[in-house]
Amino acid sequence: MPAQNPLGEKISYSGQYDAGLLFPIARTESRQHLVLAGELPFRGEDRWTAYEVSWLDQQGKPQVRLAEFLLNSDSPNIIESKSFKLYLNSFNHTRFDDEQQVKSQFITDLSAVAGSVVTVEMMPLNSAHMLLMDGPIGICLDGIDVTIDEYHPNPKLLKVLTSQSVNEVLYSHLLKTNCPVTGQPDWATVFIEYTGPTICQHSLLKYIISFREHHDFHENSVERLFCDINAYCCPEHLAVYARYTRRGGLDINPLRSNYPEGIGVLGCNTMRIIRQ
Repeated sequence: MPAQNPLGEKISYSGQYDAGLLFPIARTESRQHLVLAGELPFRGEDRWTAYEVSWLDQQGKPQVRLAEFLLNSDSPNIIESKSFKLYLNSFNHTRFDDEQQVKSQFITDLSAVAGSVVTVEMMPLNSAHMLLMDGPIGICLDGIDVTIDEYHPNPKLLKVLTSQSVNEVLYSHLLKTNCPVTGQPDWATVFIEYTGPTICQHSLLKYIISFREHHDFHENSVERLFCDINAYCCPEHLAVYARYTRRGGLDINPLRSNYPEGIGVLGCNTMRIIRQ
């Protein structure tokens, strides 16, 4: 493992495969700031999409793929994104026997760093179009007229309209958070699916926008969204899913849910949005 987090540091790109470039970050570092009692109130996954995966075959010919990496939210660690990119780049000038050898190496290395099994899917570029979606699912909040004066997460903005139980999916393209190390902006479309008392859409949009100056990693921001909505709106079931735009050829898409297994439209989470 590297001695320190490479994020924000000037790094030389490795010309040969190097698993030592991967850098873990313990999930407990951020979860200790959430109001959590006992077991986690959610389960979920972090789906990474890599658009710049390449290696050489034994004849020296470049091979390219689109890859998806799936980390369970109960894994001890997340993987720091710049280290992930550096690791993927270390394959660029390394020869492998075939795609299966590359995939097996991914699984071995990433699972060791995450602390639990990482699932890997690899696709030729001519079939990757199957991941595209026709359009977002649910009701878009972005047309609501709101006055904003808070740009740090404030769950007290959240309100419930009525006790009448509904099941709906709401989404917004206006989620923005910031890298906790470099301060660079991270943009996302966030989906909220819930069953329970009707959430005030006006208040939910203001709450989402209040993350605009928040500094945290993608996974941690989604967990804060989930915990706040769960605590202040008291839904019977809740799922929060953010599709972040790519940086450095990678996008990160965390899903947190307490829906029963196999229930909830956000469980079908291979969709890609227009900015991805």
